Amino acid sequence: MKTKTTNKYSPEVRERAIRLVQTHRGDYSSLWATIESIAPKIGCSSATLNEWVKRAEVDTGRRDGVSTQERERIKALEREVKELRQANEILRLASAFFAQAELDRLKKK
Repeated sequence: MKTKTTNKYSPEVRERAIRLVQTHRGDYSSLWATIESIAPKIGCSSATLNEWVKRAEVDTGRRDGVSTQERERIKALEREVKELRQANEILRLASAFFAQAELDRLKKK
């Protein structure tokens, strides 16, 4: 699983870089050649710019994959499921505790 790192580049820089790649794509022999030409001008690695371009293509429906919005929704749902499981475990343990306490109380009578 990837660890979250701080974003070194602002959304505006990312958007500009992606636009540059899309605008100049036809000027080069391949997408990678376009990316390799533009990345140094932006100050990022070619691999980073390639990831930005792929993510933008997924988000706009030009490439298969899970969009950023859907990925965030899935993460939120996974967090909610985790919290609900923890709450259920607490309730299960509390229920067992109180049931045992009631049994102990009845035995003492």
